[in-house]
Amino acid sequence: MATRAEPAQAPLPERRPELDAIRTLVVIGLVFFHSALVFATDDDYYVKNAETTGTIMIIAGFGVVWAMPLLFLISGLGAWHSLRRRGAGGFAGERLLRLGVPLLFATLALNPLPQWLRLRAADAGYHESYLGFLPRFYDVRLEPREFPFLVRGEHFETGHLWFVVLLLAFSLMLAPFHRWVPHERLRRVGDRVAEAALRRRGLVFLPALAFAAICALARMEEDYAGWHRWSYLLFFVAGFALAADDRFRAMMRREAGTAAWLGALLFAAAGPGFALADEPFTEMTPLATVSRALFGAAGWCLVVAIPGLLDRRRPGRPRTAPDPAPTTRGRLYGYLAAAVLPLYVLHQPVVVAVAYFVTGWSAPIPVEYAVLVVISLALTLGLYELLVRRTRVTRFLFGMRP
Repeated sequence: MATRAEPAQAPLPERRPELDAIRTLVVIGLVFFHSALVFATDDDYYVKNAETTGTIMIIAGFGVVWAMPLLFLISGLGAWHSLRRRGAGGFAGERLLRLGVPLLFATLALNPLPQWLRLRAADAGYHESYLGFLPRFYDVRLEPREFPFLVRGEHFETGHLWFVVLLLAFSLMLAPFHRWVPHERLRRVGDRVAEAALRRRGLVFLPALAFAAICALARMEEDYAGWHRWSYLLFFVAGFALAADDRFRAMMRREAGTAAWLGALLFAAAGPGFALADEPFTEMTPLATVSRALFGAAGWCLVVAIPGLLDRRRPGRPRTAPDPAPTTRGRLYGYLAAAVLPLYVLHQPVVVAVAYFVTGWSAPIPVEYAVLVVISLALTLGLYELLVRRTRVTRFLFGMRP
């Protein structure tokens, strides 16, 4: 039986530097965020400082509401262009290499370290060597009910690589859908939606209702930056759909200001419920349920606002104008854009290792936090520069192109 032919190679899309900047900001920001968890009262991080504060989680919450959702939306945008260029088979193969290889390597080689340090930090009498701990980390079982987190164990974890697990799963789910779906029918539907969105203000906010419902009814999952794992699929699909028509991009620029104000107000309204509820992520009391719904709606509004605001050009510079010659800042953006995935993979084991030593100091929290962030950033960037990007083998293991 004949199958649908793979599409021809499409031209490379226009590079959007604001999206590279967002990805870099989020990944670098994760060093600040995970360092903060060392000092947070209400979080079970690998290594905890003796003195903690609840203020950190209040401040960090505003990053949680938009940062990881925005990474999935941007990944969806990129998936649309990648599928057009490579076709379904090429896209799936590229995702397995760029995401599957670093996921497997980092899970086996890097993720045992934070778990081992957790045991050492929690019990002064724990003296098991790292090599002695490894067999216990690799003692795993399959749990299909936890899809796509199929591998579980007492000490085994994907840890911060949950983002890579979900992104790989979403990409492999998208590939066959894109291969067999009737493209012309979808194109007509997308055309009507894009036309309506440009004519009628406010339509861009309708998806906020879906995110509010998921957060309220399916609850939230602390292990995945607060959001329910399947909320991220919606952000990924939204990015994929938005990439299909430049009118959606124009709509996001137009509505960005309103979305920013609305997102901030909704997030502020959700705050008291999260502070007062006993288990705000999971309990089904009216206060917790409404607070989660407000959080979900705020997340979508901020995900619309941030790229929309950054996409606005300076007055007097037309959108069709060619980019100026590369500057030092442009080269830095290019360097960090290529480093995003390796930095993401490296940062948490580094933060935990540095925190294991820093938390033994008798210094004020701000001093310890500042030292932890500076050393972790320097080590993460240093490891990337000296050990990852310089050889073909390490570039391959960390999902970089040759």
